[in-house]
Amino acid sequence: MTSPSRKPARSDTSAPPAQARRTPGIRLEYGFAPAGQRGAEVANPLFDLLGAVLETGSIRHAAEALGCSYRHVWGALKRWEQTLGEPLIVWSQGQRARPTEFAERLLWAERRARARMQPHIEALRSNLAGVLADAHDERQQLLTMRASHDIALPVLRQHAADSANLHLDIRFQGSADSLRALNDRQCLVAGFHVPALRGAAPVFASALKPLLKPGLHKLIGCSRRTQGLMLRRVHAGLVRTFPDLVRQQLRFVNRQTGSGTRLLIDHLVQEHSIDPREIIGFDTHVEDTHVAVAACVASGLADAGIGVEAAALEFGLHFVPLVEEDYFLACLKQNLAHPAVLRLREVLAGSAWKDVLTHLPGYAPASAPGSVLVMTAALPWWRYAKAKRASSGATGEGLATIQPNQGLLRPESVRR
Repeated sequence: MTSPSRKPARSDTSAPPAQARRTPGIRLEYGFAPAGQRGAEVANPLFDLLGAVLETGSIRHAAEALGCSYRHVWGALKRWEQTLGEPLIVWSQGQRARPTEFAERLLWAERRARARMQPHIEALRSNLAGVLADAHDERQQLLTMRASHDIALPVLRQHAADSANLHLDIRFQGSADSLRALNDRQCLVAGFHVPALRGAAPVFASALKPLLKPGLHKLIGCSRRTQGLMLRRVHAGLVRTFPDLVRQQLRFVNRQTGSGTRLLIDHLVQEHSIDPREIIGFDTHVEDTHVAVAACVASGLADAGIGVEAAALEFGLHFVPLVEEDYFLACLKQNLAHPAVLRLREVLAGSAWKDVLTHLPGYAPASAPGSVLVMTAALPWWRYAKAKRASSGATGEGLATIQPNQGLLRPESVRR
């Protein structure tokens, strides 16, 4: 690169001296600010700048978008190139500036790594937020939760803190592991999700039924969400159903065993009589969250994956709806009267939470948010010869039923 006072006549992609090529160290920091970050956001000025150049095609416009001067950005780029030992920007007179191939690989690698770490970053931020809240107000209620990964839960955590002085200590893990943690008394509430199906669901029954027992556990309505196929735009016209993945020989990124979405994938494989070995990447490429799957597809490491619509939109992917799911919160019956659980139910039942969900892509309020549900009516795998009457328990909780769908969504029946 040359002085910022004039533009070079051609691209400058010469590499720095060999002695400068070394892997820099990584330093993680956090700070306190009037407005906290949301989700798994981790600020880094280098990646903010590379992303801005990629979007605007100009160093000057990138500087304006970031609220910095052109000279400041130019100097920062030169320092980062020296630190990393690689050129970062390619540009020439009359052409758009763009990140070098190295910078684009770095940009996507960082985004995928951050997506994979999202549950842990969110857990750390949650713990630190709890420390601050405890220091400010000892009246705050703390509720420990283990939950299958869901984009709406960090939003719920912020909403509960702002509106009800309730801190949700959420740690993400698979649906089955979350219910095991509940049974081992490691948390007050466990989050899991199942398709809103009418009829037997053997894959889900085999994995989750042994972990949930009517009379011992209670279900609380939380939200309803849509899961579907996430694809890059180039494949948008090729896929309308799950079996199209096999027909088009697309590379698939799977979810980890025990997660609710992996159960959904196994359910779809069984429903369509697909041999998993026919799906490229089924056993070799696995991620732990919706955003990690979306990041892999967006970066080109895979062609398709299954996740929630909000994750697809975050990464600019095409989304094909497949199934609606109910996201439930489970707790032990004895803990329904716990002050933190009662406060959470009030938050879920409030109109403000419904408004929040209606503005989150692919989400909708539960049929009876905050209500205690009849487990044998809410889940499709319990069938009794004689239906039990719904009644209020010793704690005085109201019971509600939900209305399941007829089955999986069909493309022609989805209202977008």
